[in-house]
Amino acid sequence: MSAAVTVVGAGLAGCEAAWQLAERGVSVRLIEMKPQKRTPAHVADTFAELVCSNSLRSDELTNAVGLLKEEMRRLGSVIMSCADAHKVPAGGALAVDRLAFSEAVTDKIKSHPLIELVSAEVTEIPECEVIIATGPLTSDALAEKIAALCPQSALHFYDAAAPIVTLESVDMESAFFASRYDKGTPDYVNCPMTKDEYLAFWRELCAAEQAPVHGFDDGGVFEGCMPVEVMARRGEDTLRYGPMKPVGLADPRTGRESYAVVQLRRDNAEGTIYNIVGFQTHLRFPEQKRVFSMIPALKNAEFVRYGVMHRNTYLNSPQLLDRYYRLRSLPRVSFAGQMTGVEGYVESAASGMLVGIETARRLLGQPPVNFPAETAIGALGLYVSGGSVGQFQPMNINFGIITPLGYRVKGKRNKNMEISKRSLDIITNLGGTI
Repeated sequence: MSAAVTVVGAGLAGCEAAWQLAERGVSVRLIEMKPQKRTPAHVADTFAELVCSNSLRSDELTNAVGLLKEEMRRLGSVIMSCADAHKVPAGGALAVDRLAFSEAVTDKIKSHPLIELVSAEVTEIPECEVIIATGPLTSDALAEKIAALCPQSALHFYDAAAPIVTLESVDMESAFFASRYDKGTPDYVNCPMTKDEYLAFWRELCAAEQAPVHGFDDGGVFEGCMPVEVMARRGEDTLRYGPMKPVGLADPRTGRESYAVVQLRRDNAEGTIYNIVGFQTHLRFPEQKRVFSMIPALKNAEFVRYGVMHRNTYLNSPQLLDRYYRLRSLPRVSFAGQMTGVEGYVESAASGMLVGIETARRLLGQPPVNFPAETAIGALGLYVSGGSVGQFQPMNINFGIITPLGYRVKGKRNKNMEISKRSLDIITNLGGTI
């Protein structure tokens, strides 16, 4: 098969880009270095592997990421199709069985007649129409070539994953099932702490020994995925306003909110393993066991995966990319995923979707879609390609970068719902043409 487009990387963004191209009749060569080689964060040989949380965050249209997911569904996203097919209970959020989800995406990609798979590490930028979606853990050899092509790309931050424990090892005498404010179904295991328990835990967390990560310091972390110990060092109550927030979680034993609460979220369909929400970390493994076992419900917890820390690299996209995620200086080269500065699983897949759609249209001699800033997928691309001010940092989708309504709506949730309805009307109208 003679490939019209080469896609490098079979993560969320690469798979979505390849799928969108192939679904439009454009042949694709998808190159993935697994199973020959893995990054430090990967454990499976399947595509679209979720290396941090198993949650794709809120599924509600009053939340911007919920809107983005619904736009993608209506545009035929392979990532959303597989996520919906393998979701696990998570209240108002969309969380997935990470292995079943990854296997489903892999099967879809492998079975598409217009996608040719190549297992190899790419060390040079291919001399063809190419989409680079190698993620925040791009191999050193390719990262050097990208840096040479994009002198302004030498930016990085550090990302971290949370530990996972078995449900049977959680002391349910010290925990309870509930979702915050009773939204959705009671899918989270909540581990309450008294003030004395919390303060003892906080002091040990601040003093715990960290694993060495080359070049890491507290100023190098991205705010959206901050290690829990870094957050703790910002102040005694920082965790109580973050991942250990007790608001909306009344302990059924007392009928009152606790001083602090640690939440666990289901990580597989069977409900046998749970991740510690917001507890991404780069503490040494024995320290994770020691300190996190101070949480009463986790005193005998069995850790099936400890938290890890790794380097994430991303481009200075506002100076380098256009609204189609193409390199302005070399338009045959496009980028997709977290390396463009979008933050989050859904945002990464959405960037791959936009790149795939727009690249297919260009190659087929069709006009660009030019997703407008009234849509979440369009607003994200426009922000990344030039909408930021000051120092560029990775960005989650949010209503702040979507064009305002232009008229007043009472109540934030009502306003957000109106924005979502407007966006989905636009997407629906566009759907018939793309």
